[in-house]
Amino acid sequence: MGSMRLTVFGATGGVGREVVRQALDAGYEVTAVVRDPARLGVADHERLRVEVVRDLTDEDALVPVLAGRDAVVSALGAASNKQARLSPVTGPALRAVLAAMERAGVSRLAAVSAAPVGPDVPSDGVVARKVFLPLLRRALRDLYADLAVMEAELRASGVQWTVIRPPRLLNRPRTGGYRRVIGGNVPGGRVISRADVADALLASLTDPATARRAVGVAA
Repeated sequence: MGSMRLTVFGATGGVGREVVRQALDAGYEVTAVVRDPARLGVADHERLRVEVVRDLTDEDALVPVLAGRDAVVSALGAASNKQARLSPVTGPALRAVLAAMERAGVSRLAAVSAAPVGPDVPSDGVVARKVFLPLLRRALRDLYADLAVMEAELRASGVQWTVIRPPRLLNRPRTGGYRRVIGGNVPGGRVISRADVADALLASLTDPATARRAVGVAA
């Protein structure tokens, strides 16, 4: 599917930039939706179109950047728990994106979430499940609540969605050797590179086994 036409939201973030680069390397046509083009950090490319949309909850503004596309990748996420508390990003944006996708006739989407939004892994042991995860979920509760709203929006929609749930993100190169669990989280999964999360997002778009499923990934 070398000529897939893709729209990427959250294109200026760590995962989003990797999605744009890897999609261009794969031969895709990419529309990168940004608020500030200067933050994209990806070299000009004949198959890259940069579109500025200041308000991602503006459904009418999203339809033109989705028209004629084959699929959507959302790498959106609040930069911090405080930002998620004061101004939730992901849930409200995805609600508008899904409505705009329906109007534009686009039916495939992959979005990044987070491992703590998913289920515990019984084999991870009591300390991880009863101490570490509850502390993490409490410290970042607004951020995870925003992602949980996004996941609920996706489940209620008619699109063929995939949610990728990584643990802690690192700035390391793509390995392609990460672990993946469809419908659950990865046992002992603690970290993964942003580049591998981007790889997982893009790979899911052509993998029917991931349609309407959440996928745990970890190194």
